[in-house]
Amino acid sequence: MRKFAVCGVSKRANDMFIRPMIDTFGATSKLVGLLDHDSKRFAVCKSLFPKIEQVPEFNENEFDQMVRETNPDVIIVASRDDTHVEYILKALEHDLDVVTEKPMTTTAHDSRRVMEAEQNSRGKVTVTFNYRYSPYHMKIKEMILSGKIGRVTSVDLNWYIDTYHGSSYFQRWNRMREFSGGLSIHKSSHHFDLINWWLDQKPVQVFAFGALNYYGPESEHNPLKEDGRHCKTCLVKHNCAYYTRWNSRSNSAVVKDDHIDSDEARKDGYTNYRPDQCVFDSDIEIEDTYTATIQYDKGALLSYSINFSLPYEGYRLAINGTKGRIETTEFHAPSRVPFRVPEQTIDYFPLFGSKETIHVLQQEGGHGGGDPVIQEDIFLGEDPSRPYRVLSGSEDGAYAVTTGEAVWRSVKEKQPINIEKLLHEPLFSS
Repeated sequence: MRKFAVCGVSKRANDMFIRPMIDTFGATSKLVGLLDHDSKRFAVCKSLFPKIEQVPEFNENEFDQMVRETNPDVIIVASRDDTHVEYILKALEHDLDVVTEKPMTTTAHDSRRVMEAEQNSRGKVTVTFNYRYSPYHMKIKEMILSGKIGRVTSVDLNWYIDTYHGSSYFQRWNRMREFSGGLSIHKSSHHFDLINWWLDQKPVQVFAFGALNYYGPESEHNPLKEDGRHCKTCLVKHNCAYYTRWNSRSNSAVVKDDHIDSDEARKDGYTNYRPDQCVFDSDIEIEDTYTATIQYDKGALLSYSINFSLPYEGYRLAINGTKGRIETTEFHAPSRVPFRVPEQTIDYFPLFGSKETIHVLQQEGGHGGGDPVIQEDIFLGEDPSRPYRVLSGSEDGAYAVTTGEAVWRSVKEKQPINIEKLLHEPLFSS
């Protein structure tokens, strides 16, 4: 029986960690403590899971007390991104294992602090990059490992976030770089880790462009240049395309998403938390569009783009090698796609031969079926029959974060950014 304490009683903590701990892995896992800055989150969590009614609660300044009183084996970190580093470092000081939601940290500097602390601790850091666990992504990993496309030379990855999911980042705390690191870290670190893992290569240099095209006061979709509005009380919301696309006039519409809740009751549930801030506010300080070129240490090149305001959600991927090419296209959240969604397949094109179309057995669960599989690795240990490693560590987390920081720094500085220099030198000014 391993004992877990959770820092940050968020939606992700409830859905990704606490629910499976109780419903699926209760024979070997036990929740012994909850820590958060907002006591209302404890009430919401315990209303969802009555079995944990007696689990002790601690405020954000009582980490050491929680460890003394509950004696956990593992700390789960699912709080706001910028607070991850504090809880990870404290856990390592106590020689405890850590399971942290991505991104591991919000800066390269803090990622280095985590790696150094782990070296001096008996604790181990695990980063939950669940996109690795999608059956499609694992199949692509196996195809590359088998040598079907030879040595990888280049990758094209275009990621699309729709107007529902994309706008949510600009309604919440993510819009402030100090809290999220910007979307090239909060969101794109997922994608950079996936590429690093597929290629088994480290990023060396990044050059990127980016902009705020859809959100902020200068957006052509802004119905009124006035700061401080909130969707729930906004007088011009029915003139806002982002609001009317996903909300009925009676506020009765509920849109399903892996990441966020759309019901008004949950949005009103927490203290000093407004996930309905206006997407056109002038205090938004992050970008909504990126393109980047990334060079890797074994010669591969990545052409990457992401856009946070598109008519549908998903990605298009191509991986080129000396012996062939892999292609696939995914459409996420089919209920939000304004056309009939085709079945996802993986196409393999040998350099001198005929195309093969591969159908992958799909799995239930969030992140393309990846969540249930990574939960097994977290709560039961890594699958010993798997011929390659999937679960991520602190170095994986650090390179993903540092690549994301290099992207936005390249945008600001209009020059290439060296990954190792950014990761290993003292904190850069922003």
